[in-house]
Amino acid sequence: MKRSSNRILTTHVGSLIRPQPLQEFLRAKQGGKPYDETAYQACLTGSVANVVREQAQAGIDIVSDGEFGKSISWAQYALERLSGFERRPIKEEAANPFKRGADRTKFSEFYAELDINEAVSTTTEAICVSPIRYTGQVELQRDIDNFKAALKSVKVEEAFLPVAAPASVIPDRKNEYYRSDEELQMAIAEAMRSEYKMIVDSGFLLQLDDARSAVTFDRMVPPASFSDYRRWLAKQVDILNHAIDSLPAERIRYHVCWGSWPGPHTSDVPLKDIVDLILKVKVGAYVIEGANPRHEHEWQVWKGAKLGSGQVLIPGVISHATNVVEHPELVAERIVRLAKLVGRENVIAGTDCGFAQGPFYRRVHPSVMWAKLEALSEGARLASQALWS
Repeated sequence: MKRSSNRILTTHVGSLIRPQPLQEFLRAKQGGKPYDETAYQACLTGSVANVVREQAQAGIDIVSDGEFGKSISWAQYALERLSGFERRPIKEEAANPFKRGADRTKFSEFYAELDINEAVSTTTEAICVSPIRYTGQVELQRDIDNFKAALKSVKVEEAFLPVAAPASVIPDRKNEYYRSDEELQMAIAEAMRSEYKMIVDSGFLLQLDDARSAVTFDRMVPPASFSDYRRWLAKQVDILNHAIDSLPAERIRYHVCWGSWPGPHTSDVPLKDIVDLILKVKVGAYVIEGANPRHEHEWQVWKGAKLGSGQVLIPGVISHATNVVEHPELVAERIVRLAKLVGRENVIAGTDCGFAQGPFYRRVHPSVMWAKLEALSEGARLASQALWS
């Protein structure tokens, strides 16, 4: 994994806004409607080439494929790569697992208005009904091949592919096959190891996305206690470490955020209360949300929390959740204050989360996304001047 040895490097979380031609194919695919498979694959290959080139032009050093190969969301995509799950319609609106949580309870009137304009798109639930096995080798190899082809025409420092960590794979899944939820989680981890290994073996960095690790606090507490949540999170860390046990830590990034929905987030678990568990994940870099007004103050956590030898912090210094483009000087300030705590060579500038949580679900306009990534690059340049002057 590259480090900021003579300047602050830049990256992002992974998911980027899909172009409209690609979305049209994905709508047909999701809706079970006929489409031209050859034309779809050509569109996907071309779209990946374009988005990789645009990242390089924006000044991003460590790029992704935009997650363009996933036809469902960043976490639900695993339904197309794992056996053992059955999808059923959610019969009662109140039973929708994506409409639960302390934030939604406290601000119910706000969410009632939000859901009118931005309805929760998930209408099915996933139930495990048979043994879980990884079946996505062909699809993943296609994504790897498209990404490698795209990288041939640009000059960047490194490249990564983001996929879901075990705790975030098919969130809110239900179990009708395994003896316990823990046994189900272990089966998911064993299956997803195949995906993780294929990415590392391909020469790319592996990024494990795990919003569920932090978001579960909002779903659990109350009625569960904070101690209950800590025990749950500690178990997820153990399961994740098992899934990546044979893989080189220096080739893996671990992404934690508090969910991307545009809500108050007053019930988010504080970083200071879980950072010790996050740092037990055996990876080379931690990609952690830190630019939005609910979490920006948490840069101070790194006054006490210590990275391991050779580890890197990739803080969010750009928010994905607002159309306001951060000023490069503010971005530089965010980078410099963290670099002074953990060491300039141990910081890579990043974003809070993906700009699109799925093929059709974006947080900002595409033009704003690229302006934000350019501001990220310019802010990193200013920070480099200050840190290496």
